[in-house]
Amino acid sequence: MEEVLRLIEAIPEGKVMSYGAVADALADRSGRNSARQVGNIMARHGGAVPWHRVVNSAGRMPPGHEQEARQLLLSEGVPLKGDRVDMAKASWTP
Repeated sequence: MEEVLRLIEAIPEGKVMSYGAVADALADRSGRNSARQVGNIMARHGGAVPWHRVVNSAGRMPPGHEQEARQLLLSEGVPLKGDRVDMAKASWTP
């Protein structure tokens, strides 16, 4: 859990990662690769980190928090395509 939250804290302003990209980045350390696990950790413990910088692989924002996430992402200069993050331009890899 701590590794996931540390990685999310490291995502630079104006960039995003998908749940799967977070899982992939940590797979070597944890031995697991689960986007769903990252989502569960974010749902339970993500309030203290820049949670809005984690989206699904299609660029959709966290369900139930779309409006707040959109405002935060736009304030950071994250490029959008309609109601989704432009993943080609905004994705970050540690």
